[in-house]
Amino acid sequence: MRYLSTRGHADRKRFCEILLEGLAPDGGLYLPESYPQIDDATLTRLRKVYHEQGYADLAFEILSLYIDDIPAADLRALCAKTYTAEVFGTGEIVPLRHLEDGVWIEALSNGPTLAFKDMAMQLLGNLFEYELGRRGEELNILGATSGDTGSAAEYAMRGKKGVRVFMTSPHGRMSPFQQAQMFSLMDANIYNIAVKGVFDDCQDMVKAVSNDLDFKRKYKIGTVNSINWARLLAQVVYYFAGYIQATTKNAEQVSFAVPSGNFGNVCAGHVARMMGLPIAKLVVATNENDVLDEFFRTGVYRVRGTADTHETSSPSMDISKASNFERFVFDLLGRDGARTKALFADALNQGGQFDLSKDPAFADAATRYGFISGKSTHANRLDTIRDTWARHGMMIDTHTADGLKVALEQRSADVPMVVLETALPIKFAQTVQEALGREPDRPAKFEGIEALPKRVLVMDADVAAVKALIARECGY
Repeated sequence: MRYLSTRGHADRKRFCEILLEGLAPDGGLYLPESYPQIDDATLTRLRKVYHEQGYADLAFEILSLYIDDIPAADLRALCAKTYTAEVFGTGEIVPLRHLEDGVWIEALSNGPTLAFKDMAMQLLGNLFEYELGRRGEELNILGATSGDTGSAAEYAMRGKKGVRVFMTSPHGRMSPFQQAQMFSLMDANIYNIAVKGVFDDCQDMVKAVSNDLDFKRKYKIGTVNSINWARLLAQVVYYFAGYIQATTKNAEQVSFAVPSGNFGNVCAGHVARMMGLPIAKLVVATNENDVLDEFFRTGVYRVRGTADTHETSSPSMDISKASNFERFVFDLLGRDGARTKALFADALNQGGQFDLSKDPAFADAATRYGFISGKSTHANRLDTIRDTWARHGMMIDTHTADGLKVALEQRSADVPMVVLETALPIKFAQTVQEALGREPDRPAKFEGIEALPKRVLVMDADVAAVKALIARECGY
């Protein structure tokens, strides 16, 4: 298996090369040269593996289709080390919870930081440590988070040999619980940077550093955001697990509703569908920052500036520049790297938007790729949280509420709809309290976390300052 850049860079690389690299040298994102195809016999075998051996073995089966430069025995051991009941709180790892006729919630938030990001990040931490150990090298991870990526990355990388984490986040725009999870970590290899701005400013800084190839090589800069293919690949697995749990035979279709800001989570569903998993619809659910919903309705992709990026009660989706969206557009345009580069490197920089509404490829995007979309507001979130609690006795977080609201609008009577859970309600307690008049349950290990001492550096959205910090802390 070889990987190529969405912007046409000539080199073809193997998995472990792009694992440590992040962005391609031309600023593009990596994708496999082709998607491995799942036929009926393979899906039958995967179904048996999941039911008889469990999630870790299913993960190995999926990952091994894309990874041929890690020995099979080592890859299997890494999956077994990652997906355990001790780490994820249940041997099922990602159980489906029935909500009502034809609607399920896939529980993805049983990991160490109570968010779906743990599903991929725990594996990524073990992959990094394994590959760096083989090479005798170090890696400096520079990341951006709007909420859950940062804590998931830091909990996955804390104490890992050869790894430092420099995590940027928008100053004052995460929930108190999310901030406390990150900023209370005192591990020597963890650096928290609160940026005066919004998530897109953080993401732009990460890309700017990654695009400085001399700095990137000297300081061995890597990424854990979903621009890293390894993280997105790990997320593909739970689409297979959700499908297998929701069906009894291979011919059945399932739809997935995915709360989405940066397009990474739902892009993993796109990959699963391209592999042949029988997914009817991929429902993209946004909050008031509806750049993705606007595209799937109109064909116009319009990035908003800092002033037009709303601060909402589902803050992990307060994003107006979806970095993973480039992967889907690359496929949509027939894998035309030059045209993809023209859109994302030129059109967005010049005008902040591009328009594919007249392109024949966009005309059949919903039919060919299954994407539909919708949006949810603060009032919608409150209503959905209240309704789900009143009718089903199930408490959900604000992002999952966005997904469920749009899912209920887009469901079909004959196709199961699986809503991907984003996080546990405690991470967004203030809004849940507003909706229900009571605090969500809090796991014992997080009691009093907001009162713990914090270690965080506040700085402007200054690329040079971030580079100087990395250089100083690395000492070379």
